[in-house]
Amino acid sequence: MKYLGILCLFLFSTQLTFGQAHAGEYMDLIGEQYKNIQKEMWEYTSAASHGKNANKVEKLRMALIETTYKAKGNVKMMKSWEGNTAYRDSVVSFLNIYYLVLKEDYAKIVNMEEIAEKSYDAMEAYMMAKEEANNKLGDASKMLGEVQDAFAKEFNVELSKASDELTQKMEVANEVYDYYNVLYLIFFKSYVQDLYLADAIAKGDVSAIEQNKSALEANAAEGLEKIKTLSPFKGDNSLIKAGSNLLEFYQDITANQIPHITDYFIKTENFETIRKSFEQKKEKDRTQEDIDQYNNAVKESNAAGTKYNEANQYMFQFRQAKIQDWNNAVENFLDKHVPK
Repeated sequence: MKYLGILCLFLFSTQLTFGQAHAGEYMDLIGEQYKNIQKEMWEYTSAASHGKNANKVEKLRMALIETTYKAKGNVKMMKSWEGNTAYRDSVVSFLNIYYLVLKEDYAKIVNMEEIAEKSYDAMEAYMMAKEEANNKLGDASKMLGEVQDAFAKEFNVELSKASDELTQKMEVANEVYDYYNVLYLIFFKSYVQDLYLADAIAKGDVSAIEQNKSALEANAAEGLEKIKTLSPFKGDNSLIKAGSNLLEFYQDITANQIPHITDYFIKTENFETIRKSFEQKKEKDRTQEDIDQYNNAVKESNAAGTKYNEANQYMFQFRQAKIQDWNNAVENFLDKHVPK
């Protein structure tokens, strides 16, 4: 199940129109420190969105951490403007938060990614951690904007809130991933339940098979109901379609294939009980009823085994196909909607 752990973060950016020239130049000088961060932030996001390998993505994050650290130091060494230190110090504070989120919060998130696909709760916690990290930066960015506005007003600098190209790309990427994350959690809940079901089948645990079958059936039905409330992303319903097909597949196997699986284990257990009893009797002591019972058990076990193999083959073949369809849909969706 494809999930890309993308860090889409707020980056404060404002274009300046100079009023009092020197104050505007002072703000512009501080703003220069954002540019390299913004550029590397986008390189990181774009690489992760468009299928670059994990090692390269992680190296880009480490480079971004270093760039942010240097920018923070550069701003910190700047003088105040006519005794006003609020703007400079707010920028330093913002860059420090940005640095810590990249270095500490996201290091934890990267570690969480290793276990995120083992359970729905782990995946939900992983995504919530990313959201909390982003919220920290959103709050910091808002506070910085307020201080910047106050500084500009005090020193007669006219601000234009128009976003530059990279900021616009980041905003688009955030919008894409906000949409994708909602869909992903819906589908992941059933996907991970199917993994539990497959594990129960591998162990031959009939009780666990039935429990996970019921849970998968409920999760798939719930997911399909949630999907009905979602709209296509800018007219693109490819993720909705791929996800719906996968959930419908889960409904199909719980209704039509898993009963053959449980029947096989039950019939096999029944045969083993009859076989042991049959073999414990001496041949001269076996009745025709014993022989008929044994032969019927063999036939039922063999027939159940055939159905079991057919069900397993069906589930393996179509499970792989549906998951690959989802992965392909995700790649195409991101290639189409996340700017390059």
